[in-house]
Amino acid sequence: MNALKIKLLGTGTSQGVPVIACECEVCSSNDPKDYRTRTAALFQTNQLNIAIDAGPDFRTQMLQAKVKHLDALLLTHEHMDHLAGLDDIRAFNFAAKAPLKVYAEKRVISRLLVQFDYAFAENPYPGVPKIELVEIDTNPFYINDLKVTPIRVLHHKLPVLGFRLGNISYVTDVNFIALEELEKIRGSEILVLSALHHKPHISHYNLEQALEVIATLNCKKNYITHMSHYMGLHQVVQKSLPENVWLGYDGLCIPQTVNT
Repeated sequence: MNALKIKLLGTGTSQGVPVIACECEVCSSNDPKDYRTRTAALFQTNQLNIAIDAGPDFRTQMLQAKVKHLDALLLTHEHMDHLAGLDDIRAFNFAAKAPLKVYAEKRVISRLLVQFDYAFAENPYPGVPKIELVEIDTNPFYINDLKVTPIRVLHHKLPVLGFRLGNISYVTDVNFIALEELEKIRGSEILVLSALHHKPHISHYNLEQALEVIATLNCKKNYITHMSHYMGLHQVVQKSLPENVWLGYDGLCIPQTVNT
């Protein structure tokens, strides 16, 4: 297998950072690391580009990452900040002259069929996105020869999926991970895990809780994503973190040093 890497396309919450009409120090910051689009990621080998989630900033993220082809899209769950940009896969359809495989759970597929009903019409309007839906559950599957292991987590009461590809695990929108699911992450070289801010929240880990999970798993490199403006300035918060933990930021590329 080729070496694998993950690019953090977006590291912000459902509102993004800066938040509309907010004048806090984070939203007013000139540090590009404090500018956060909606959370999404891109797994890459020499041959494959596999995106995770397609939120409202999908088009901008693909342009900034200079993605020329997309082989698959994995959806963590059906909230709008994770799928509202799905229409923009049309550009990849045009380039590849083929549908894009979109991997999602049955419940999420049901939402797609309603939200993007025009794409699945019997006689669709020319130019609509062409989507090949692939239903997944918590069982591992392969995209070409790359193994994908879904990780079941809870987002308040909503079951969502994280994913492990090779030795990289990506888990966002989470406030609980069962022990058996933690074992799927254990042994990863790289863990990307969400933490909303510093206070308790009903459906997200705060930073303290995320750091507890990171300490339990003891992965070599750990990155925080899905951060709100309440997390604080990147440069300030980073200084408070353990030496093997970093705040993610939009555009960060993290290579796996151990081949899959």
